Amino acid sequence: MKIENTDELRLLLECARGGSLTAASKVMNITPAAASAMLKKLEARLGVRLMERSTRALRLTAAGEQLRDYGQRALELLDEGLTVISEGHSVAPQAKLRGRIRISASSDLTRRQLLPLLDSFMDRHPAVELHLSVSDSMLDIYKDEVDVAIRYGLLADSNLVARKLTEVKRLAVASPGYLKQHGRPGHPSELANHECLTFKIRNRAERQWRFRQRMEPGSTELSVPVHGRRSTDDGGIAHGWALDGLGVIYKSELDVRDSLKSGALVNLFPDWVGDRLPVHAVMPSQRFMPQRVRALIDHLALGLA
Repeated sequence: MKIENTDELRLLLECARGGSLTAASKVMNITPAAASAMLKKLEARLGVRLMERSTRALRLTAAGEQLRDYGQRALELLDEGLTVISEGHSVAPQAKLRGRIRISASSDLTRRQLLPLLDSFMDRHPAVELHLSVSDSMLDIYKDEVDVAIRYGLLADSNLVARKLTEVKRLAVASPGYLKQHGRPGHPSELANHECLTFKIRNRAERQWRFRQRMEPGSTELSVPVHGRRSTDDGGIAHGWALDGLGVIYKSELDVRDSLKSGALVNLFPDWVGDRLPVHAVMPSQRFMPQRVRALIDHLALGLA
């Protein structure tokens, strides 16, 4: 069982993108009949159905989706290898990195920390193309064709490959304007009486904020129920509400670092820390990882450390 030529993989990818054999055949400059014959031949040789056909469109089967994911990365690695050989290098030098990187990350982390790091990486590697997806919703790395996702927290999917970039703690913070109007809580338990701005983590709204005393590592965890009139699925919006004096947020220290330095936000409980969160670069596979993706992950790890 094997792929006889790369055109078979490219046809599968173009069918998935365009949703029809006609669209795929135009991109590949072949007739629809030739495209149909190539696809049927591939399915017969593999012994599986890759496409569900209807009068209007094609849809990948589970096997087709799996082959598409592997095929996409295999073709990208092949293109990278051909570039390396054509330029006479045994290992692609950093200055010659090229190709597309599809990255996904949460909104606030992207705007507050990642954008400058991504800009400096792009400046260093002008032949690299970046496709950035910014959302606090969890993307499916396989279905959404993401090369690397930057995610907070522990990983739920053990099939994914992850590299830990850094670890951060969460803090309860508010603006001086909010504290002037509502008073500053002296203990985390008093947050139950304050306007708390909540947002979703891994598609779930948080209604319990957890704290431990900073100087007592073995201290009992304190879980505080919180409520407020504003909730969102975008951490960046919650951050903006806090800056506007509309309530208290419980955010990664990495996200609020600049706001704390400028005094726009205040750490309410210096003697307490919230949950500790690892920050991971998550990839669908380590075997099929282009050099440009490895280089970007190294760059982000250095910048976030």
